[in-house]
Amino acid sequence: MNPYLLLWLEAPLQAWGHDSKFGRRDSLDFPTKSGVLGLLCCARGAGGEERDWLSGWAGLDMQVEAFVPRDAKGALLPRLPLLRDFHMVGSGYDDADPWQNLLIPKTSDGKKAVGGGTKMTYRYYLQDMAFAVAIETPAVEAEAITAALKAPVWDLYLGRKNCVPTELVFQGLHASAEEALAVGQALAKAKQRALTFAVKQGELDGEVLTLNDVPLQFGPDKRYRDRRVTVLQPEPDDGG
Repeated sequence: MNPYLLLWLEAPLQAWGHDSKFGRRDSLDFPTKSGVLGLLCCARGAGGEERDWLSGWAGLDMQVEAFVPRDAKGALLPRLPLLRDFHMVGSGYDDADPWQNLLIPKTSDGKKAVGGGTKMTYRYYLQDMAFAVAIETPAVEAEAITAALKAPVWDLYLGRKNCVPTELVFQGLHASAEEALAVGQALAKAKQRALTFAVKQGELDGEVLTLNDVPLQFGPDKRYRDRRVTVLQPEPDDGG
């Protein structure tokens, strides 16, 4: 039987893109499977397509529980809205300077873009969220991935490089999803956080979504397949 890895993803900002374009970089409400497996690849120091490695994870379970903060009296705080960050990419550089010129967007053949190289982008972020992610792990990978998360080869980020985790990401290897999420719930309670929703793999009695977030190949030519998940709302919070 495969164990479950528990990841605790907490930061002032997180971004989990699932349908983003260059000009508008959106974020899903919760971590995507492609984002989580990308994080594991960073821990391993693994670049490139990683097709064989990804194939071992494609059909395995992943469950997520989302937590928001409580106030000093223990009352549940409302979720903060998405933060929108406006960027001008390639603006203000001197194209006569060879180093600055490298930072100006160009056409695929290296020429100046029509109308100038400056591009406007909007980037969206989740604010002050924490997620317990229980991901089923191939038994043959358990030891290596545990070691990688304890001593990552590359820095770990929660979606983008400005989304730096504020808690240890690795929270143990567990026998089941239920055991892993129980540890996450205990950590949330210690941090004065409350469950706001859960995401289960498959079609259950809740809001069912189709996500194109199962990575089959990373690298320049990324490929994905669909996954069905259900978003579940918790019982009314008792403030405990």
